[in-house]
Amino acid sequence: MTEFTPLIASHAVAALVVLLLGPLQIWRRRRDRAHRYLGRTWAVAMVVTCLTSFLIHPHGFSWLHGLSLVTLGSLTLGIVGIRRRDVRMHTRNLIGSYLGTVAAFAFAALVPTRLIQTTLHQDPATILGVAAAVLLAVAAWSAGVLRLTRARSPRPARRPGAGAAASRGDARAV
Repeated sequence: MTEFTPLIASHAVAALVVLLLGPLQIWRRRRDRAHRYLGRTWAVAMVVTCLTSFLIHPHGFSWLHGLSLVTLGSLTLGIVGIRRRDVRMHTRNLIGSYLGTVAAFAFAALVPTRLIQTTLHQDPATILGVAAAVLLAVAAWSAGVLRLTRARSPRPARRPGAGAAASRGDARAV
């Protein structure tokens, strides 16, 4: 397979979404509504990445397809873990899924005979343009989700009878 087909393009875009959202999900401190929304987006992108990988096999199935099976299992266990309120199980499985995706990407990007490398040398504008577009889309989506969920978050309750000065922390008003 020497060219990008719609199948390979959808696989690459979904994988890039996974790679970009992963660090935000892992390193962001708050585990709130935004984490859940972005996590669902990440999980859907991960499923698309894995399922499309099974349809891409120019030289037969490889260890990357085995990694896709392991990733689907790990993703499932991560979702089951959080449903059971087992944060440790959730975290370990989903970080493991993310690291597996990073390893697969490194292989796909660094091996000279792989499509990413050949296209990067033949038509760098296409690869870099698509990557930039996906980066901007993921950044916009993430910023929108973070902003929307922050706007919907309940505000701390004010004490009855407390005026504006008290809510600013003015000690004289109390």
